[in-house]
Amino acid sequence: MKTFLFFSFLFKFFWGKSTGNSQWKRFFVNNLHRLQNYVSLMSRFFVVLFIFAQPAISATICRPAKCDSFGQAIRFPFRLKGRQPVHCGYPGFDLSCNSQNQTILNLPQSGEFVLDYIDYSEQAISLNDPNLCLPKRILNFSLSGSPFQAAYTRNYTILNCSSDLIDYISYNFVPLFCLGGKNYSVFAMNSHSSDQRIPVTCRNFFNVSTPLRWSVSPNGPSVDLRDDLRLIWKEPGCGDCESQGRICGFKIDTGSEIKCSSPPNRGLPRSVKYGIIIGIGIPGLVFVIGLLCYTCGLLWAFTLRRSLNSEMPTTTISQQSMVRFSGLDGPTIASYPKMVLGESRRLPKPSDDVTCPICLADYQPKETLKTIPECNHYFHAACIDEWLMLNATCPICRTSPESSFATSCSSISLPSSYSSPSHRLD
Repeated sequence: MKTFLFFSFLFKFFWGKSTGNSQWKRFFVNNLHRLQNYVSLMSRFFVVLFIFAQPAISATICRPAKCDSFGQAIRFPFRLKGRQPVHCGYPGFDLSCNSQNQTILNLPQSGEFVLDYIDYSEQAISLNDPNLCLPKRILNFSLSGSPFQAAYTRNYTILNCSSDLIDYISYNFVPLFCLGGKNYSVFAMNSHSSDQRIPVTCRNFFNVSTPLRWSVSPNGPSVDLRDDLRLIWKEPGCGDCESQGRICGFKIDTGSEIKCSSPPNRGLPRSVKYGIIIGIGIPGLVFVIGLLCYTCGLLWAFTLRRSLNSEMPTTTISQQSMVRFSGLDGPTIASYPKMVLGESRRLPKPSDDVTCPICLADYQPKETLKTIPECNHYFHAACIDEWLMLNATCPICRTSPESSFATSCSSISLPSSYSSPSHRLD
């Protein structure tokens, strides 16, 4: 936007300076159009460069992810599939989100569990059943094929009792309501209680060993079969790194070596900033230099054009403006053929130029052109008129037009207007 405003200012400046000079205006407008095309092309190039650079920049950054705004942040060694790159997690620690935006861990032999909590320093996790019936899941619970192991293991005996057993509290039974039915109830009994009494209405149904989480009650530490499962992992060993407030992760994206690094500052990492500077800064500098060179070329052409117009000094003799030159006289110049350029802008062969060799501006439809008969080169009528007043040769091939009126260093009055043969070129 700033570049556009800058060139708009240049346009207004030179337009104001060239008031009364239609050739200069035409020249500047044609070249300004080319300059705008150049700026537009380079802008598209940088947009494409930025779009292709974004994935490469973002792929090297492992940001924490969540299944919902209130969930726990997931980071290394865990990885939230679909929301974090593969190199952001350790093998076997992939997580996913279900339709209720719960964080799910899939154990190879036991199925899916809700991940309630991750203790990165202790390298421990808490799991529960998505259907709120954990006792049913632990009947066939196995950690085989997973990187986790039980933090604490407790053995329980599952009892199937008739529905008339009401005083289960006196037996220290844990009721498992989600496993019971209309005519029976299911309870869990601690297998380590050797003196535990079993009512006659109950029968031994199942023995299980489960990694339950310890909880604290008024009577001391206890374990509840309805509480979360607590699992731990040994590899990768990131506990010490996390306890120091640092970040654990792979040393390189494609390797398996683990590193412990300091948390990054706010904003982009330093390596990404260097990549942006090198990837965008250098092409941007080349673009600016090219733009300045192109602008300087335009300004130089304008200056040269004005110097050609100002090389004709004037003096006043007997109240009449006189011009001293060494070119052709006015009648000879006026006798050269003119033509009005058609919409196709085609010139008679052998001339096929589309740009005036004097002012360097493109020919436009309905403009008046003039040709030198001796060489058949075409120019803007006004441009070649001024040229031939100063030079008696063609600007392109330097052919000297035949004229009995050509003079050297002679002084004559400039006619205010004259006519010449003309025709229209379609």
